Amino acid sequence: MKVSQLMLFGVFLMGASAVQAQEKSSLTLNEAIHLAWEQSAQVSLAESKVVTKKQELRTVKNNSYPDFKISGQYQRLTDADINFKLNNSDGTTSTTDAPSVNQLMVGQVNASLPLFAGFKIQNSIKASSNLYAAESANARQTKENVAMQVVDLYASMYKAEKTVELLKENQKSAEQRVTDFIELEKNGIIPRNDLLKAQLQASNVELSLAKATKDLNIVNYQLITLLKLDDTTKLTIRESDFVNFQMNNIPTSDEVAVANRQDLEAVRLQEKASLDYVKVAKSGYYPAISLVGGYTAIDLKNVITVQNAMNIGVGLSYDLSGILKNNATVKVAESKADELKKHEELLTEQIKIEVQKAIEDYDLALKQDIVYNQAVEQASENYRILKDKYDNGLSDTNDLLEADVDQLESSINKALSKANVIQKYYELLTVSGQLNQTFNLSKI
Repeated sequence: MKVSQLMLFGVFLMGASAVQAQEKSSLTLNEAIHLAWEQSAQVSLAESKVVTKKQELRTVKNNSYPDFKISGQYQRLTDADINFKLNNSDGTTSTTDAPSVNQLMVGQVNASLPLFAGFKIQNSIKASSNLYAAESANARQTKENVAMQVVDLYASMYKAEKTVELLKENQKSAEQRVTDFIELEKNGIIPRNDLLKAQLQASNVELSLAKATKDLNIVNYQLITLLKLDDTTKLTIRESDFVNFQMNNIPTSDEVAVANRQDLEAVRLQEKASLDYVKVAKSGYYPAISLVGGYTAIDLKNVITVQNAMNIGVGLSYDLSGILKNNATVKVAESKADELKKHEELLTEQIKIEVQKAIEDYDLALKQDIVYNQAVEQASENYRILKDKYDNGLSDTNDLLEADVDQLESSINKALSKANVIQKYYELLTVSGQLNQTFNLSKI
């Protein structure tokens, strides 16, 4: 008896776990986007690149600081035969026995501070700083792109959910119609052909529902994969994100996009960096001047001891052959700067085209929403009239079923049109560089 109770309890727990695994999780669009920013590999990679550029900037800045080196060595020497021959005042040579020399110790401290290098260090720092800022802009653009991916998937999921919901409602109506027609056909009120048409329509609705359910499952998996959620997670969309939504600050020109697009800002900063690198290349035409200083101590056992040998001065180096060779380096740097300038022009043109297309798409979505809302009323009224005619024998089954299909299509189009308006609105914000601001993105 106890074993049976335990088995029943285990089955209950397994059933409860299965139900819990299938429970739907609800996420607002804002929550989904912030979760994507936290979990997305694209965002993580972009932020890692920003950190790399920051460390590279620190490395370049270190070149402006003095170099400070300490070196020392100890050498054990063999007992060499040394004969000192010294000239006396009378011109004769005297020989002195050499001391025993068996070790050498040397210690040095050297410091060097660059004073002038053709402005190479300053311009290198500026270039690296601009590249760091450009990478930060790229990271913000990556977040913008990820946010738009979430919006697209969120909208697609909402559309799929509404389609499944409306098809299920229509399926019930179609199945009830088949049930009614079966009784009518048995009583000889309608021909069998009408029953077959009703059954065919019910089958078509069932197939459409299966396809819509498949689409819903695919979009759900794409979204949970992007958000790094468990594979068994079933998401459901918040109706308020698409019904009670206020659209503000709608862009009407490309001026906002040219000023706010982060990918364009990144190219502009890269162009500034390239101009700085042109100056870095031209620094090869100038000499390098540095302040040098040092301290040396030497002890050659039994021979010589040097202490407090300090030095300070100015070092100068000038690569004369580099004056001729450096011209090619400067040309390469100038060519890269010109490439980035042209790239900025092309990207600006592309952005203007994207904005214009997004504006047109948004306007079309608004018009479609109005038409689809009118179509629902028209299709509903058309079905009501045809149903009355059919009930009074003034219309055939084909007309009734066709009106029912039109009513279903108009209902689906109406449900999807609002989501499409919101999606096109967010696309317009994206191409205008304003999507991140909408979701309160903190600066990187």
